[in-house]
Amino acid sequence: MSPAGGSDQGPGEADPIRVLIVDDEVSYAQLLAKRMTLRGVAATAVNSGREAVQTLRGKTFDAALLDLKMESMDGIETLKMFRVIDPRMKVIILTGHGGEAEARQCIKLGAFDYLVKPCELETILSRIGKAAKAARAEHEAD
Repeated sequence: MSPAGGSDQGPGEADPIRVLIVDDEVSYAQLLAKRMTLRGVAATAVNSGREAVQTLRGKTFDAALLDLKMESMDGIETLKMFRVIDPRMKVIILTGHGGEAEARQCIKLGAFDYLVKPCELETILSRIGKAAKAARAEHEAD
């Protein structure tokens, strides 16, 4: 069983799931990254869409957790940039400010999933596990 509650890693596959956390609530992003790291996930936290795009240009991730409401570059704009830079990376929207219309828009723009805060860590880890499995399967297919 993987740290994310799925069977996304096979025997001998030592690569941890790589997740980019994008949230302008600095303490929340840092705490979530720390809790994920303790569960064996390689988590990187950034606090703006611009910082996320810059980070993604230098590293690869299996999945991203992306807040919608952020200053200067919001989650929708960031999601669009992510899809251009790394279309295989799966993006999970994790927000406290969204509704049904925003969820539909995000999925239409290519988000893998949509979660509303507050959200249990086990739920987040499960969704990340599914996202990483899908991202890695796409990568292997190429």
